[in-house]
Amino acid sequence: MPMQSQLNEGDTSRVIEMAWEDRTPFEAIEQQFGLSESEVIKLMRSEVTKAAFRRWRARVSGRKTKHRQLRPHDVSRHQSSTHNNVHR
Repeated sequence: MPMQSQLNEGDTSRVIEMAWEDRTPFEAIEQQFGLSESEVIKLMRSEVTKAAFRRWRARVSGRKTKHRQLRPHDVSRHQSSTHNNVHR
């Protein structure tokens, strides 16, 4: 299971992008990159500014769409319009 220190720059960028997306649950990040929710939080804390981290935490805390078990069944996977623009 990769830890955040083992992610390359492109993967780190993609994890941050997925973490900001409302419809991407933490479970999808864990499945794709092997990072648990707590590891994503640590990555966000270390990779974005303090103010951006506070905004992100306020945004995702308790958000039903960020947790697969809490989200309504009609919410499907979302892919960012910039997904293919990330340099890997």
